[in-house]
Amino acid sequence: MKWFGEALVGAALLIPVHAIAAVPEIPFKASAGVFSLQNLNSILLDPRYANATDSEGQTLVPPTLAEFAHTFQQDLEAVLGLQVPVKSGEAAIKGSIFITLSNDTAKFRDAAGRATSEGYQLEIGESVTISGASPLGAWWGTRSVLQLAVLNEKQLSYGIAIDSPGWANRGLMLDAGRHFYPPGFIEELCSYLSFFKQNTLQLHMSDNLNNYPQRYSRERTMSLYSAFRPWSDDPALAGLSPLKNESYSRQDLDDMQWACAARGVTIIPEIEAPGHALAIVKWKPQLGLKDLSMLNISHPETIPAVKMIWSTFLPWFHSKTVHIGADEYDKNHIRDYARFVNEMAEHILSESGKKVRIWGTFTPSQGSNVSKNVMQQHWANYDDNAYWDYIKNGYQVLNAYNYFYIVNKWSATYMPPLSKSKAFTGSPDRRQFSPNIFDVKNATNNAPRGDPNVHGHLVCLWNDWGPNGTTVLEAFHAFRDALPAMADKQWGGNLTEAQYDEAVGRLQASVPGQNLERRVRSRTGTILDYRFPASADGQTEVQDYSGNDYHGEIRGRGCQATNGSMQFSGDCWIETPLGSKGRDFTLSFSVRPRRHQGKLFDGPDSTLSFDHANLTMISGGNFYTLNYTLPLDTWTDVNVSRKNERTFLSVSGGGRMEFLTVLGIWGQRFVWAPMAFEAPLASIGSGFVGEIGKIKVIDKAL
Repeated sequence: MKWFGEALVGAALLIPVHAIAAVPEIPFKASAGVFSLQNLNSILLDPRYANATDSEGQTLVPPTLAEFAHTFQQDLEAVLGLQVPVKSGEAAIKGSIFITLSNDTAKFRDAAGRATSEGYQLEIGESVTISGASPLGAWWGTRSVLQLAVLNEKQLSYGIAIDSPGWANRGLMLDAGRHFYPPGFIEELCSYLSFFKQNTLQLHMSDNLNNYPQRYSRERTMSLYSAFRPWSDDPALAGLSPLKNESYSRQDLDDMQWACAARGVTIIPEIEAPGHALAIVKWKPQLGLKDLSMLNISHPETIPAVKMIWSTFLPWFHSKTVHIGADEYDKNHIRDYARFVNEMAEHILSESGKKVRIWGTFTPSQGSNVSKNVMQQHWANYDDNAYWDYIKNGYQVLNAYNYFYIVNKWSATYMPPLSKSKAFTGSPDRRQFSPNIFDVKNATNNAPRGDPNVHGHLVCLWNDWGPNGTTVLEAFHAFRDALPAMADKQWGGNLTEAQYDEAVGRLQASVPGQNLERRVRSRTGTILDYRFPASADGQTEVQDYSGNDYHGEIRGRGCQATNGSMQFSGDCWIETPLGSKGRDFTLSFSVRPRRHQGKLFDGPDSTLSFDHANLTMISGGNFYTLNYTLPLDTWTDVNVSRKNERTFLSVSGGGRMEFLTVLGIWGQRFVWAPMAFEAPLASIGSGFVGEIGKIKVIDKAL
């Protein structure tokens, strides 16, 4: 954010400042000279602040300055290959990066002119000094150092930057209610957000497929997919979370929240009610309205039941704010709705001291007297006018404008992927978006940039069609290319689209703490090449001829290599040092099955299975089956290839088949949609009986 000139006074206001096209952009006053990180000898941690934490952010488990410094140390090695020690020191020395806290925090201001703990000053000379307004501010300074190093081949221009975000809430809302996302994915996603200085992941943890009581019977409604992700063994909640394998235990939530906080990201948990509440109605059917996806607030058991849910899980949530949903409720019950929101907000505050957010649904002019202590998360201009209904009436507003919505896989309105160009044209005058913009057509509906009641912006990804619509990693690819552009605007940056395009690819390839693209290192275009020459009895290594040394290891009993193929007994398999390969790829092999059983290839993100005769790709517990079965006792050459959003399988003597899914759209029609799978490479032949040979993986689609 360009607050450099406003932060300095007097003659300093005359200093020319230009922006460096990192993401977000960095205001920077350059001077003569270059600091080469090749000469970096240490990270110096100011002992006066080593145990300091940020008390102003949303997390209740903020890392210390020392913990941030050690994570930065790990990132320097992972991103730049630099191994340097963290030492104690009260001042910078030549060749060091000195991490400290600033004594002058007044220069770090947000768009409304308020002090922010997320600001930092970066000074580059014969050493590098990062001075944070808090440890979190210093952490964002380390992200700037990493980005500058990536973009400039480890050469940092001398100069100074004073940088701070314009808004306090920046990031993403993820619909985990209609598609389960495993803890590992959440932690990797936080690493991705953090690298671009986004600090919020709103985790929407309960929801259901849309219900249409005018067309659906009670039985059909009760059969719709719904989920409540937090899982407790408290007998009082028995039946609330029936999908235990697709739920979050307390340990899961602890691990996710701690891992995300370690990189400056706070998980804001959301439990949805009184609408989108079919999971609760299935648990206690007497609580439903005629539309069973909505709670009957007037029922005497409803509010106590929801309070009990929150009382159980509030100790699990390590954030100062929680989200109680309150979206898309029956407009015939506005007074009950407002009473529900206010009672829940009071209950949560009294039980935990936490603040509450809701989706903007009913306005004061409609008779909704929701407390002004509850933050409104605006999303749809047809439901409310964020500026005139809320901000002008003294409400705090978080912008989640549906102009930046995406519905995973398919939508007539919110088509994925997230549009990158909208970040640069998302204002009424077709200039860049910023969080104070609630209407891209009518500027009179937008707040001033410095309005203190605007608290930031979140992009939202929804899974309206349920868990079979996408894989876990397809969600990432739905926003991968555009979310960093939104990060620039959420921070307050002014990158042009051309500047962004020039930088973002190199930065995405360098994000530490994650491998969401499932990249695999390879010396050439051939990643893996198993040829299976005849092996001596007892030999367990499977040689990789690609030059990458991804040698496999035979596990179990009964496997034997014989002149170009491996015989599998059903009790043995090959374990490789790989996991998955992301887009694009071709996995080719020859296979002669003797039975219709087993996993041909298995990985952490997908499985190519032969267990049910027809070839099937499995991902996230969902089965995507082709109308094809391999002939028994016959050799067949198979190619599995992925090109962008599509995955194909072709066989010798046959055609090319595509893996597809079927989406149920609004209970009225079906849409066929492509699936994009990762290549499963962790193991080969588990449970399979037959022979597999000529296994090769290349990094392009054929």
